[in-house]
Amino acid sequence: MKYKCLVFDHDDTVVNSTATIHHPCFELYLAANYPGRSCTLEEYFLKNFDPGFVPMCRDEYGMGPEDIEDESRFWAEYVKGHIPRAYAGVREIMERQRQQGGLICVVSHLSLIHI
Repeated sequence: MKYKCLVFDHDDTVVNSTATIHHPCFELYLAANYPGRSCTLEEYFLKNFDPGFVPMCRDEYGMGPEDIEDESRFWAEYVKGHIPRAYAGVREIMERQRQQGGLICVVSHLSLIHI
């Protein structure tokens, strides 16, 4: 075993969450609250990275703080019923790590988001 502990970020590292959960949810929110507005998956990836999700909502869609809170509640409700799938091979990597006595840590920045 080369590394005693493998540290994984879950979103789009362990699971395919942006393409299958976050972006479709955002599109549903836009359709319901900003008819005629949309965001491609590529735009969503790029704008989440820079300038970030909240600035994107504010600057691209004109959302105020209450709108962003509403979107966050919409997202929180949506993800309760939508579980992303792990990428192929991730389970096997984790199982091999544990079989060899190694540790696994999965981290997420989502715990820092106030909803």
